[in-house]
Amino acid sequence: MRFPRSILITGASSGIGSALAREYARPGVTLALGGRDIGRTTAIVNECRARGANATAGIFDVTEPAASHRFVVDSDRAASLDLVIANAGISAISGPGGETEEQARAIFATNVDGVMNIVFPAVAAMRTRAPRDGTRGQIAIMSSLAGFHGYPGAPAYVASKNAVRAWGESLRGELYHEGIRISVICPGFIETPMTAGATFPQPFKISAEKAARIIARGLARGRSRIAFPFPTYVAAWLGIALPERMVDPLIRRMPKKR
Repeated sequence: MRFPRSILITGASSGIGSALAREYARPGVTLALGGRDIGRTTAIVNECRARGANATAGIFDVTEPAASHRFVVDSDRAASLDLVIANAGISAISGPGGETEEQARAIFATNVDGVMNIVFPAVAAMRTRAPRDGTRGQIAIMSSLAGFHGYPGAPAYVASKNAVRAWGESLRGELYHEGIRISVICPGFIETPMTAGATFPQPFKISAEKAARIIARGLARGRSRIAFPFPTYVAAWLGIALPERMVDPLIRRMPKKR
């Protein structure tokens, strides 16, 4: 949607989420910002209000279906949602003994179930309204270029981002004729708390602010996949395009994320 006036963003207390909140914050825009940390979420809400936006906070965990549903429904009732960005996500890297079951399940609970907990009530809300400019609303799902191929060191994170990418791209065709537009966002390395202090290589890393500008432009154009930076996107695409006999030896030699 070219000019969204009511926007919901989860994971808005830091990283790409807070950068997107600031990117969209301006007079005439209503922002519903979700986060788990009350201090950080309140701070970004106040910053967006200072920029002229009508911003409110929702303090909850996206792994909780009832709380997520309530946040979406209440936000839509307050100001009919034009754009919903299911951004909340977590990452973790394997320890010396590999990834634990507890860690893997926690990542899937947030990155997959947490996305569905926001998208399903958003779709339901958008279905009830009359189209405006040919659409009933837009939903963006935060995936990652890491979700294009398996990599050592973060198996659950990679798999979770692969899952939501495929789900979002499937939903795009399924919901198109209902006037609900779906975009999948696939960033590479971004300067966020999630990547801070990492000891593994992070090529073509960009700031969260630059990432937010790229995402906002892509969403305004209704792009189905917003993947960046371009060199990392090409490398990720080659990872699935080339034969496994060529890719696997390279993957095995990559430094593991520790």
